[in-house]
Amino acid sequence: MSKLDLDWLAVFDEVYKTASVSKAAERLGIAQAAASTALNKLRSHFDDRLFARTALGMQPTPFAQQIRPALAEILAQLEIAHGSRATFDAAKARHTFRICMTDISEVVLLPRLLNHMRRVAPGVHIETENISTQTGRRLEDGEVDLAIGFMPQLDAGFYQQALFAQNFVCLVAKNHPRIGTKFSKKGFVAEAHAVITSSGTGHAIVGKTLARLGVERDVVVQLSSFLCVARIVAQTELVVIVPRILGQILAEQEPVKLVEPPFSLPSYSVKQHWHERFHADAANAWLRRTMAELFSGVA
Repeated sequence: MSKLDLDWLAVFDEVYKTASVSKAAERLGIAQAAASTALNKLRSHFDDRLFARTALGMQPTPFAQQIRPALAEILAQLEIAHGSRATFDAAKARHTFRICMTDISEVVLLPRLLNHMRRVAPGVHIETENISTQTGRRLEDGEVDLAIGFMPQLDAGFYQQALFAQNFVCLVAKNHPRIGTKFSKKGFVAEAHAVITSSGTGHAIVGKTLARLGVERDVVVQLSSFLCVARIVAQTELVVIVPRILGQILAEQEPVKLVEPPFSLPSYSVKQHWHERFHADAANAWLRRTMAELFSGVA
């Protein structure tokens, strides 16, 4: 085969991103059989398997990893050149967005986003993954479309937009034997504490601020997720510091209450982040506008 069909490159790119022929077909809005045919033609063209089936899905061969940057650049240039692809009709689109977010955002933001999508973009689907040290690279590669959270480490090459400001509050059991509607600094230090270590939540600010104030907590448990914290606090006498918007939701679900911390903790901005490669992409721009419309100024 002397000629390479450019439509096949989109299949290669999506299989590379999703590790799945079926997911690639879904994201491109084509039949799975068509995606498989395109992949087979690519294999013949390059005389390489390109992807091998593993327990982690369709993983690229060394040759596929070698040629991927060049093929991705071709696709990027085509996106710029094709003026006909400069619009995104959400009502008719069949598209899957990948969003990096924290477990807090999954609880606080995702329900409203999904309900909105069902009304205005029924063919659009959402996949989420946790924010990690790889989030920046995955945004740059186009493996995820957007990242929502507190990520000051993303700088050169990334755009960001503040959605809403957030501050912190203490969460304790509703029937806590020593804590009523408020407590002192001395009372705070005397209690046992739970701490959550989760990327993208701004929670590192709390530890740094307490250290600067000379406040030492008796941390009896460190948790990797906010999802279980309300149940743990409700059934113990532990104190935990959480973002206020999450605490308000958790207080509706479990017998816990919000108590203001006995010292000032800084606020932080929850932002959406994207890479400059996709700043002009119509689908990405639509998703960003949607997030801003739904969540700007959320209190």
